[in-house]
Amino acid sequence: MINFIHRFGQWFFLRVEGVFNLAFGERLNPLYYLGAISYWLMWVVVASGLYLYIFFKTGVAEAHASVESLTHGQWYLGGVMRSLHRYASDGVVLTMALHLARHWTFDRYRGFHWFSWITGVVLLWMVYAAGINGYMLPWDRVAQFVVVATAEWFDVLPVFNGTLIRNFIFPEAVNDRLFSLLSFIHLGIPLATLAVLWIHTHRVPHARTTPPWPIVATLTASLVVLSLVKPALSQGQADLSRAITTIEFDWFLLPVYALLYRWTPLEVWALVAGATVVFALAPWLPPRKRSGPREGFHLLVRPDNRILAAREGETLLDAGLRAEVPFPFECRSGGCGKCKAMLAYGKVDFGMYQAAMLTDAERAGGKLLLCCATPLSDVEIEYQPLAAPGNIAPRVWSAGVESLERLSHDVMRVILRLDAGARIEFYAGQYINVLLPDGEKRSFSFATAPQVGDRIELQIRRIEGGKYTTHVFEQMKAGDVVRFEGPLGSFFLREDSEKPIIFVAGSTGFAPVKSMVEYAFARGLKREMILYWGVRTLQDLYLPDLPRQWEREHASFRFVPVLSDPAPEDHWEGRTGLVHEAILADFPNLSTYQVYACGSAGMVEAAYPAFQAHGLSQDDCFSDAFRLAPKIRTESIELAKLGGKT
Repeated sequence: MINFIHRFGQWFFLRVEGVFNLAFGERLNPLYYLGAISYWLMWVVVASGLYLYIFFKTGVAEAHASVESLTHGQWYLGGVMRSLHRYASDGVVLTMALHLARHWTFDRYRGFHWFSWITGVVLLWMVYAAGINGYMLPWDRVAQFVVVATAEWFDVLPVFNGTLIRNFIFPEAVNDRLFSLLSFIHLGIPLATLAVLWIHTHRVPHARTTPPWPIVATLTASLVVLSLVKPALSQGQADLSRAITTIEFDWFLLPVYALLYRWTPLEVWALVAGATVVFALAPWLPPRKRSGPREGFHLLVRPDNRILAAREGETLLDAGLRAEVPFPFECRSGGCGKCKAMLAYGKVDFGMYQAAMLTDAERAGGKLLLCCATPLSDVEIEYQPLAAPGNIAPRVWSAGVESLERLSHDVMRVILRLDAGARIEFYAGQYINVLLPDGEKRSFSFATAPQVGDRIELQIRRIEGGKYTTHVFEQMKAGDVVRFEGPLGSFFLREDSEKPIIFVAGSTGFAPVKSMVEYAFARGLKREMILYWGVRTLQDLYLPDLPRQWEREHASFRFVPVLSDPAPEDHWEGRTGLVHEAILADFPNLSTYQVYACGSAGMVEAAYPAFQAHGLSQDDCFSDAFRLAPKIRTESIELAKLGGKT
């Protein structure tokens, strides 16, 4: 039954939001900012309330007179402030109720969401309490109705046992201390509400507490216009000697009071208490079977090259934002499409969203909306960052081929020179995408250090049948123009650690290592660095003299070449076997090291689990490309970091 209600509610919300999209546009649809609008209206209530409190006088005679003086004596400001206070309070209740209803409808109240849900329910009751208390202060006929009804309602509780209503039988029983108490409560509850509101939003990663400014301006202007057209007015001074029979009722803040004269106070208490219990237990009702492991699933995020944990039922967007991944996002409701990303591996529940934001063709092609999708397995996703590391934004460049040098039978060094006066800023370890005439792209890492900004060295390995690499080896010549975009990627040398570094290079994975090592030398970094360069045969070791030169010139650097399948003619007497096995033989405990892996997918697929089993933290292993390896498993993770560009 609940699932049916959820599906119908989702259908209803999406249809209404679709209509609002037509009127306001996807980026300014107020239904996507209900929580932020509630926050803004709360500040309007607080600001207008503080102004009103300056002129409000606590006393039986003074309370009503001071409010009337404020309303009519300075209608242009005080009267507007009073109306703003009233209408913004109603707006808070309305937007909070819609916010709560949407989260319940879209099933975002279970699992780890329980804390936000419970604090949200507490906030709603606190807003009701503050609003009801606020209606008592003007001491008009509505205040009389609310005070007497509240006394009768609370009197059935054993703690009061019928004593409250005695204070309102005769007018003489009401004194100034009542209004001092009411004023104290009306200041205390909103302050406590703001504290709980901060706790409520603090648990939501990157929660928006202010809607877009066009919404703020329109909403505030609408409230001001409403305050001028239909100002909030008192309904005659309170008179306890007369019964209240007719008043203008506030159905937003006082709905329960309509029942007090239809039901008995105990029945109303049963309704309120029952609703509170149901709301409080909603995250666990009805109990449901888990759809995944208790700790949730893991996300592998590119191009950041990070592995994250996603809690059960958590959207990909929230999981990323919680880990400070700079996902682009706006509405968080599947209505704007700004958080669109590519699913490269794994299964997800795509969630509910506006169909125009993710077409069937896009979904079939692997696209998803991060704000709606929840993982059903370990997943790999790729998104388009708004900025590169350090806010170095990628752009399209043009460069000329300055020289070509064949380093081995299948590796070509290509030196590109940027146009006169141009310099490219990048991080050691990043890469570029060469733009081909047919629109395709080929990725190559910088082999130059960042301080050499006008020239770019690429080390391009020939791929049998490869369109671009064949062109490089057979047709490219000095003077050719190469268009590329960059810098790209989040694989770069971290300088926030003093741990020794182990570089693992396979084949042309040496290129980004060369960039990072030369950058480290130029920066004067004193961290110990060990390079393990793994290749098949001696002829694949295309620049062996360069790391040997580094080893001679820098005491902090060591070079270990490893051949996996040396040819007899190589007469090789050095290390053999798999490169990661050589590392583990030298370093059985990797808990105090950082590893930078650059090479083929197979190499790192084999290396990473072995490294982790020997103490390497997942936070200390970096690679220039990632992919899931579903067969590789440890106790807590089913992902492998893989290196190399193809």
